[in-house]
Amino acid sequence: MNDIRDEVREAYGRTARQLLSGGVGCCGPDCCADESSSALYDPKSLAEVPQAAALASLGCGNPIAVAELREGETVLDLGSGGGIDVLLSARRVGPRGKVYGLDMTDEMLELARRNAADAGATNVELLKGYIEEIPLPDASVDVVISNCVINLSADKPRVFEEIARVLRPGGRLGISDVVAANELTPEQRAERGSYVGCIAGALSFEEYERELLRVGLVDVEVRPAHEAVEGIYAAIVRAVQPFGRRSPSAHRGDVSWG
Repeated sequence: MNDIRDEVREAYGRTARQLLSGGVGCCGPDCCADESSSALYDPKSLAEVPQAAALASLGCGNPIAVAELREGETVLDLGSGGGIDVLLSARRVGPRGKVYGLDMTDEMLELARRNAADAGATNVELLKGYIEEIPLPDASVDVVISNCVINLSADKPRVFEEIARVLRPGGRLGISDVVAANELTPEQRAERGSYVGCIAGALSFEEYERELLRVGLVDVEVRPAHEAVEGIYAAIVRAVQPFGRRSPSAHRGDVSWG
């Protein structure tokens, strides 16, 4: 797992360093997008964020549109990168809301903090950490979003457990991710692209749905948005944390009401 983390950290850290030094930030085939994925956002949304945040967007979709955020909500962005989804979320939840951005890459966090300051975002907190070990309490957020990040994890079951742990009763998951056709084997997925390029580590549609159900989420939806390469799709993923669910705390090993 550490080897994959190091590979991902280096690739995305390189992109952030390019942007911090005034470059364009394209990281070619070694990231989820060949170019900045800002084209997946409407022009009005892009006008709301600093240009560097848009250029650092290397995802596969627009989780803001998927999550349907509401004023006053608390949001967590997993793998927040340069901060485009954090800043767009901050505007939508308003001053009564709060947005956490979680990233493991120092350079991306530096870039995101600069972008948040440029945008004047005061309801944002950027955290360093891993999506497999979210540094937030149980039942502390209303919405979890992410843009082409979960496929990069080498321990996806733990990621889904952590998502379920931090979601409040009635909270929801609304993400964009890369997902493989059910008939593709892991070997066939690896043939179509690298782990850092968001292909080799992709779950199938059936695997994704099964994992979300396993951790107790309901109203699960995993559906394709568009095909990236043969048998590999950018997908929309939604799920809900039911009320009254009893779930184990990932950090303490005891049981708490979530």
